Amino acid sequence: MSKRLFRVYRAAGLALAAAALVACSTASAVKPIPVSQLIQLNNDDQTFIQLREAARNNDAARAAQLASMIPSYPAPSYLEYFQIKPQLFDGSGHARVDAPDAPVLSFLQRYDGQAIADRLRNDYLVVLGARHDWRNFDQQYSRFVLNDDTQVKCYALESRASRGENVADAARALLVEPKWYGDGCVDLITSLAINQQFTTDDVWTLIRLAYEQNNTNTGAKLLDALGNARPDPVLFNQAVSTPPLLLVRGIGADSQSHQLALLAITRMARNDPAMAAATFASVAPQLTTPERAIGWGTIAYQAAAKQMPSAVDWYRLSANGVLSNPAYEWRTRSALLAGDWTMVRWSIEQMPAALRNQPSWVYWHGRALKQAGDTVTANQEFETIASGYNFYGQLALEELGQKITVPAKTAVSDAEVQQAANTPGLALAQRFYQMNLRLEGNREWNWPLRGMSDRQLLAVAEYARRIELYDRAVNTADRTKSEHDFSLRYLSPFRNIVEQDAQSSGLDVEWAYGLIRQESRFIMNARSEVGASGLMQLMPGTAQLVAKKIGLGPISREQMNDINTNILLGTNYLSMIYNQFDGSAVLATAGYNAGPGRPRAWRQQLAHPVEGAIFAESIPFQETRDYVKNVLSNTVYYAALFEGRPQSLKTRLGYIAP
Repeated sequence: MSKRLFRVYRAAGLALAAAALVACSTASAVKPIPVSQLIQLNNDDQTFIQLREAARNNDAARAAQLASMIPSYPAPSYLEYFQIKPQLFDGSGHARVDAPDAPVLSFLQRYDGQAIADRLRNDYLVVLGARHDWRNFDQQYSRFVLNDDTQVKCYALESRASRGENVADAARALLVEPKWYGDGCVDLITSLAINQQFTTDDVWTLIRLAYEQNNTNTGAKLLDALGNARPDPVLFNQAVSTPPLLLVRGIGADSQSHQLALLAITRMARNDPAMAAATFASVAPQLTTPERAIGWGTIAYQAAAKQMPSAVDWYRLSANGVLSNPAYEWRTRSALLAGDWTMVRWSIEQMPAALRNQPSWVYWHGRALKQAGDTVTANQEFETIASGYNFYGQLALEELGQKITVPAKTAVSDAEVQQAANTPGLALAQRFYQMNLRLEGNREWNWPLRGMSDRQLLAVAEYARRIELYDRAVNTADRTKSEHDFSLRYLSPFRNIVEQDAQSSGLDVEWAYGLIRQESRFIMNARSEVGASGLMQLMPGTAQLVAKKIGLGPISREQMNDINTNILLGTNYLSMIYNQFDGSAVLATAGYNAGPGRPRAWRQQLAHPVEGAIFAESIPFQETRDYVKNVLSNTVYYAALFEGRPQSLKTRLGYIAP
């Protein structure tokens, strides 16, 4: 059940449906939006939505035609943006170096300071970077607020390098996710190789990383960065397509032969780690010690992701090797599963600093120190993350001997909420939500939140709750740093329905809420790209199966998405899985996300009982791994809110036995 949701607000009926289920304060200064103000999509709205799609497809001619049909549409900045953006990129998404500048510069001047201007500035920076127009790039980059585009960051480093600055270390730290490289990062790598800030070994490392993560197009593009050291095309194709043919020839003494062999092993390991290990064992003596560590690391990484018991033994041969971030992470997970706390410690200590300092690895390093008897240092590490309101912050808090509570509530006045309602951008955001345009709605909603105080954020969150934009209430309240309202951060609408259905199916109501918060953020008509729908994100087949088991018989899609029915089916399904797994919340939560068969198989791979936290950390699917952590972290906060007493995440996680 994918959580990359295309969450949707229906234009008609939602406010009334929610109002029938959730009591809103009649004394509130801001009332829920009446149905008369909800947008019924007219012809102009439909044309605007088609214009948006033309812009997404970079079809400039179609965009111009559609825009001419609605010249007075009440979102003028977006009407114009959707015409300009497809002039900047071709149909494949590559920047046009001959793109017009005048309309962009005019737009940026007229809409300066608005969210849509920052979006266009992002697009324009890609064009300027592709042109190597560093003077104008630097001028625009200094005004780029969000700065969340890896490709643009690569161009920014290339601009600095063009002025003689050494950016090699910054580039190595940035270039960890090949799927986000785009043309900008390929260009940066080539440029740094040409000016000798990157060695050929640096380039080969990035090529291997791309192929290890199966970003083969990016890997192939990076060959140009090798310049005169580019390998023979036949040998390279063998390395990436038929690696055994390359390796059976043996490994030459030259550096390029070594790099091709490591690439071949990387490719073999994706398909068959055991065969890759057997092959590598025969050729490894021809490589240097660091190269052998790299080879064993990539083999072990693929084996660990496939839950192969031998992964930890191969990983032991990777000490001090330069690995990818996922390979470092899976080395530590393999050590956790094996109960080898010494290996957990040295594995984390060999991670790059940015990775090592993530809360998950701070926590597990602290646990390894504690296991070795260094409680003082361990507690110091736990202290650095215990204030975080997340899975690892909760676990660290318990390691320090404390239970999990919610912070004191900061209440905001009706006057503050009324002021929040007038925040520029929120009205346009609501219009977009009512038109099912969530991407644009979120952009407009989030933009003015950036400079707000905690009280202002809470006022906006409360406003969102009152107008029944529940996901915005949760996400906005989630931003506060020192003043909080966890009744907004962990919202509980539809309480009577959820409580009744949870209790009748034998579930903790806090667990049901923890799951709904993660699944849909209380968006009443949430839809995933694979067809799951409703508050509890049920697949149609699952919904029909559960409906039959509880005596509802066949149900329609409309019934499936009805709040009452969706919650009834979802809680019963979770209860069914829970009973299959002997009352393990970890396994049941994983089963709800990935299907019961997968956690059953993962459990069978265990050599001995492990902590629930270790099992959750070692789930091979990133989506399910994050899902389980988030749902159970949510659950603990809901329990603290509902029960009014401190809670234990560790107790809920328990132990998982084979």
